[in-house]
Amino acid sequence: MTVTTFRRLRAGFAVVIAWIFLLQMIAISTGAYALGSAVGDMRQAAARSGGTSCPQLTRFDVSTPGTINRQWSISLGTNPVTILTVDQTTAGQLTEIENVLQQSLGAWTGVPGSALKPSTLGTLRRTSSPTACSSSDGLNSICLNQNDAAFTIGVLAFTRVVSADTAGEQLSASTPPSSFVGQILDADVLLRPADALTKFATPGALAANPNAYDLESILTHELGHSFGFSHSAVWRAMMFPFAPAPGQFTGTRPGSATPDAALSDDDRTGLRVLYPDATDTTHVGTIQGRILAANPMSLPLSPPGVTGIFPAQVVAVDNATGAVVAATIAGWSCSNPGPLQFDGFYSLSRLPVGAPQSYQVYAEPLDGPVTLGDVVFNPTGICRNAETDPGWPTQFACTLPGSAAPFAARFRPGP
Repeated sequence: MTVTTFRRLRAGFAVVIAWIFLLQMIAISTGAYALGSAVGDMRQAAARSGGTSCPQLTRFDVSTPGTINRQWSISLGTNPVTILTVDQTTAGQLTEIENVLQQSLGAWTGVPGSALKPSTLGTLRRTSSPTACSSSDGLNSICLNQNDAAFTIGVLAFTRVVSADTAGEQLSASTPPSSFVGQILDADVLLRPADALTKFATPGALAANPNAYDLESILTHELGHSFGFSHSAVWRAMMFPFAPAPGQFTGTRPGSATPDAALSDDDRTGLRVLYPDATDTTHVGTIQGRILAANPMSLPLSPPGVTGIFPAQVVAVDNATGAVVAATIAGWSCSNPGPLQFDGFYSLSRLPVGAPQSYQVYAEPLDGPVTLGDVVFNPTGICRNAETDPGWPTQFACTLPGSAAPFAARFRPGP
């Protein structure tokens, strides 16, 4: 299995014009929209590994309503108080925080064109355990007062995601087996506890506490990780790796009419890729191609076989509105049974179509403020070999190359 920890921190390009087109899905994949991925354990039988070393997106099994369990620990820090609320009574404080949790969950389950719906989630339960966030219990927990070694300097919150690298994998004898490679088995969200210098405030209490971080922004971001997202290099995206400044919030507050208001279009597109709705006929467009070096001699020599730019952020901007519709991390393709090839491939899918609908697409290096390390947390989710996994079959071995940033590049459209 793969364990990935996502941390929330404090606070040269080529251009091409592309018309949206419809395309049948082919046996090529890429790390779309900075989503998490897992490589099946090719040392196992094909029935368990899936028979391919191509990276598989990490996501929950949403085939049965109510199967994604959620609980939160009502054990809160009181010395010092780290979560500020309008209602200071014990019951009122818990209700206010729980409302923020429900709003944050609703942002991800209210996106049109996604199969992640409110009915997908089980009831948000309360637990009194101060150590409810365990990566081996199969319970997807939110802990606001549990310390952990991952809280290093500058880390406000983190999410630990455990995903399967084989079908039939279990966290313990009491947890159900995985159905596919990449299935999320456990996802826990932890907020920085008992820190006199770091406070969080509910939306109602934020104006009176401008030095506090917005609890809703932080939780919505972390829950994105729990559903399968990595980080996005899009500044406006909810999944941008750096938190908004104290006293500020990300995007627009959600409401009953627009629960997904806090998300950017990049977040929404990524969610549709992770959890596509088979009945959606609007977001079915794809733009794809390759980002190639203007001078092939500038590509890294190690590992061999690198023929395109890795990594590059490829961004699609709606020509009518000027808004970023989607962005993806480009650099590789993979045809079953793999391994993947670092050929500069990118694919922007689940884009809205219509007439007239056109996009400007550009590529930029991950050379700050977001870097490759902010997006690819666990390299074995893309590449595995005998060094990462003893006994790994040579024919499926893959080694992640170094970043090509900065780069001078050219586009080549199409597969």
